[in-house]
Amino acid sequence: MKLSSIILVKNEENNIKRCLESQIGIIDEIIVLLDSESSDNSENIIRSFPGVKCETVVWQGYAKTKSSGLNFVTNDWVFWIDADETLTEELKKEILKFKESVPEHPAYMVPRKAFFLGKWIRHSGWYPGYVTRLFDKTRVKFNENEVHEGLDVNGETGKLKHPLNHYTDPSIEHYYFKFNKYTSLAAKEINGKNKQTGVFAAFIRAVSVFIKMYILKLGFLDGSHGFTLAVFSSNYVFTKYCKVWEKSLPKGDLK
Repeated sequence: MKLSSIILVKNEENNIKRCLESQIGIIDEIIVLLDSESSDNSENIIRSFPGVKCETVVWQGYAKTKSSGLNFVTNDWVFWIDADETLTEELKKEILKFKESVPEHPAYMVPRKAFFLGKWIRHSGWYPGYVTRLFDKTRVKFNENEVHEGLDVNGETGKLKHPLNHYTDPSIEHYYFKFNKYTSLAAKEINGKNKQTGVFAAFIRAVSVFIKMYILKLGFLDGSHGFTLAVFSSNYVFTKYCKVWEKSLPKGDLK
């Protein structure tokens, strides 16, 4: 069996080299979907890898852009990987064995080791953090979520044992650079489902997230990183639902 990968890239010069290097010799066909508005050195880095296919695409949203990228894939089995992720050495060996097997399921989840401010977050509900990434494109499709897009799988999803590395937020500046965009997309998705909320309800949701991550999911064992992550995550939820509430306000109240 041959395996393809797809990677969506926009201004990822700090990540893409590491991501591609982790796939060489493991993935048979590597396809990078380069956002047409990417403006850093990502394209030059990608094209420095012989055999890696770089396709310029127009942004249609996370899910639709990745779905359109499947048109460039020549193999049935696909591994979706983000630019800030890498295959671990253990996962590489597992994938090589998988390629020699007859798959039992249409898609497979992998655990993910997420690094926040340079530290692997072992608790806080972040590990193993299974994500469905390996799939048969003839039987599995991307969903249409505005943010945190995923795959629609008909049938049972299998599991691989070994993890991806996810270098999610190397700095606080990076976290908040994404913050406004992602909370707006999430609020748009909630509004599309005609859900209503208020500021007090948003606050309760935020407090619940903090309690869940820091206490119930043992985030305190992640030290200062765990506390910071729980505070940031609760603020994310509060902001997301406040943006939903904001949409319900009469125009005059926004002055």
